[in-house]
Amino acid sequence: MHRCFPERTSDLLTPTTQDLLDRIKTLERELEEKLEEKEQAFRYRWLRGKAKFEDEALRQHKKLKVGLLRYVLHGRAMAVLTAPLIYLCVVPFALLDFSLSIYQAVCFSAYGIPKVRRGDYIFFDRGRLIYLNFLERLNCAYCSYANGLCGYATEIAARTEQHWCPIKHAQRLRAPHSRYQRFFAYGDAQGYHRELERVRNDFVDIKTIVPKP
Repeated sequence: MHRCFPERTSDLLTPTTQDLLDRIKTLERELEEKLEEKEQAFRYRWLRGKAKFEDEALRQHKKLKVGLLRYVLHGRAMAVLTAPLIYLCVVPFALLDFSLSIYQAVCFSAYGIPKVRRGDYIFFDRGRLIYLNFLERLNCAYCSYANGLCGYATEIAARTEQHWCPIKHAQRLRAPHSRYQRFFAYGDAQGYHRELERVRNDFVDIKTIVPKP
């Protein structure tokens, strides 16, 4: 009898998807190697979770530092005018941060979804660079917080979507989130109704990740 749909659409997609995920992991390893080369080029090493520069590199950094007064006087007028609006956005960012913490604590616990570690997304290490003056460090800290928070929020939303609606869009997404490749194909009605519980609880890859020291 002719079938309108493949018997197991999700299974047919698995080999191709797994191959792509393996290639991504390979590229990530290559990226790590390149980053290690950068560490050597800029003369720093990791010590107790922090980047420590060699003494000669630190001396060069101090020479290149632009003083705060000079930095302000030579700053762009448009940057000065728009700065209040930029920094005013810290209010909704802070409210989002607080809301995400409450949401995870209550909802993720109820659904059995692994919580997203905030510390995996928000870093303030650029503030230790001595070739930056106070204002540059403040700007870097703000950018670190805003962009890190957005990544943190995206991962929380991704895990929520996997639990409630793990279905891919018909359109190609410009930047799909980390959980998207585990979703059902658009139109895979049989797979969705047959395997929804399995997919919505498929967080094995997260639970088996070894925490960073």
